[in-house]
Amino acid sequence: MEKKVIKVSDFFTIPNLLTYLRIIIIIPFVICFLNHKYIMAMILIGISALSDCCDGFIARKFNQITDLGKLLDPVADKLTLLSVMVCITIFTPVVLPVMTILVLKDVVMLMGGTRLLKKGLTPPAAKWYGKIGTILFYFSVILIVFLKAMFGYENAVLSLILLSVTAVVMIYALVQYYLIYLQLIKEQKGN
Repeated sequence: MEKKVIKVSDFFTIPNLLTYLRIIIIIPFVICFLNHKYIMAMILIGISALSDCCDGFIARKFNQITDLGKLLDPVADKLTLLSVMVCITIFTPVVLPVMTILVLKDVVMLMGGTRLLKKGLTPPAAKWYGKIGTILFYFSVILIVFLKAMFGYENAVLSLILLSVTAVVMIYALVQYYLIYLQLIKEQKGN
């Protein structure tokens, strides 16, 4: 089993710097959101979403894919998702069941990724279905916050529908990632 070594230069690639930015943005986002500064919160989550889209593209386009990035990107995703979910649940408590599903999905994926790493396997890179789930999540959250910030419009039913569609797509992604997980475990046992 080959041991992965993270190089110092991996810490300073553009995609990894964008990932650090996503992690750092979480704190001011939560502070703004909880202090009803919804426009600033919306801007921050928009920056986070944009950097999430850009980091993977830049990593592939400029050959800056690193083992550190493969580990950090999902961690940044999960931390951002969790902080946004907590804020939205405080904002619209009716979405708590949907948010619980999303949190459980992320916990399961984190456990699977950790198990793969313990077995010396690299967790798979994000696939299109995972990215669509993330994009839907950001879209839903930005729309919910935008409507509240710009028009003072709160609609629990709309929030529930948007986040339920997101949850369905994310559960589909979880199933697909689980199939990849099983394949990786099977291939390792076969070697």
